[in-house]
Amino acid sequence: MCARCKRSCESVGDHQTREPESRAHNFAQQQIHLLLTRRGRRRNPSAWKGGTTRISGKLKLGFYPLPLAEAKRIRSFLRFPAGPCSALDPCVGEGTAFGQITSDSNVLRYGVELDASRAEQARTVTDCVIQGSCFDVHCPVDAFSLLYVNPPYDFELSEGHNERMERIFLEHTSRWLKPGGVLILVIPAERMVDCSRTLALQFSDVRIFRLTEPESILYHQVVIFGLRRTRRERDRVPDREIQNSCQYLAGLSHDSNPLPSLLSDPEVHYVVPQSEPVTWVYRGLPLDEIEDLLSASSAYRQSRRVLLGSPVTIMGRPLTPLHGGHVSLLCSAGMLDGIFGNGENRHIAHWQTIKTVDHFEETADDGTLTMRDRERFTHRLSLVFADGRRATLS
Repeated sequence: MCARCKRSCESVGDHQTREPESRAHNFAQQQIHLLLTRRGRRRNPSAWKGGTTRISGKLKLGFYPLPLAEAKRIRSFLRFPAGPCSALDPCVGEGTAFGQITSDSNVLRYGVELDASRAEQARTVTDCVIQGSCFDVHCPVDAFSLLYVNPPYDFELSEGHNERMERIFLEHTSRWLKPGGVLILVIPAERMVDCSRTLALQFSDVRIFRLTEPESILYHQVVIFGLRRTRRERDRVPDREIQNSCQYLAGLSHDSNPLPSLLSDPEVHYVVPQSEPVTWVYRGLPLDEIEDLLSASSAYRQSRRVLLGSPVTIMGRPLTPLHGGHVSLLCSAGMLDGIFGNGENRHIAHWQTIKTVDHFEETADDGTLTMRDRERFTHRLSLVFADGRRATLS
């Protein structure tokens, strides 16, 4: 329980859980598969569905940056020392939010980013950036003064675990935060229950706030502040307190409305301690180099036919004239996509089949109100002309 705010702002001790070696291996296998299916990623740098990242989110490696307005509010909670200190973002992305949170301070910024193009952008605002997997980074424990974690909102994909990434990132990186260091964790409210044990055992003076920007509301995001306990404090945390903290966070995971909103003029502040520069080593696979060498790999050329299917093409005249229904089926299947027209009317055509849901209510004679959903499919044609014009027909 937090003595200052009189809420069950759970404390968390140090659960010095060592990540199994297979976890980094499984994570690396996932990223190699993405490299195989996403050639050209470096050159060309939806809605929330129950906590599982959609395919579009997976293609950008779970990158959902924190809105700058929220980062500015988080910054108002922090008091940095006059001397030097080190801060870490293990999912730094482009570094914009991390730079805002640590702005106007004498901070050495460290970041880890899997995507090469975002890592290159992060280097413009971050002192030291490693392009690779966070689980392949070797770093001294109790090294950083500030830990900002906004992890991918998804499940781990492996043969034996399939745990939530929010919990995995928190457990893996919290050991790098020094005693008295400040944690800033941004996750969906539904996932507080997954992180409850680590938060309750490793951290004290924990406070939780709802984020209010439209992008944050979409993912039900909350921000969790905390101070890492010393080993002595962790050993003295009663089991009953840990249990109460986990139950409280589990309740907030189902209903986060009682949480206060994150404001720009907080009543309390977190003091970031001083720390020395950190020496760390990346021992993972050189993902960027692997991507560049893929085209020369005989194994890749053999597997490419399986991983990347060749487009289906139809040539020749139909045996009988096509009726409207035939044309509609071909269009919705993408068989009539292509480049058409000449001159200023030359354009690219792309057909899509979209599922929509109609909501309506029915009132029975006895006054009973029944709400029904009806699903239907519609066809949409998107056109992009040579002169830049766009049109959508549906």
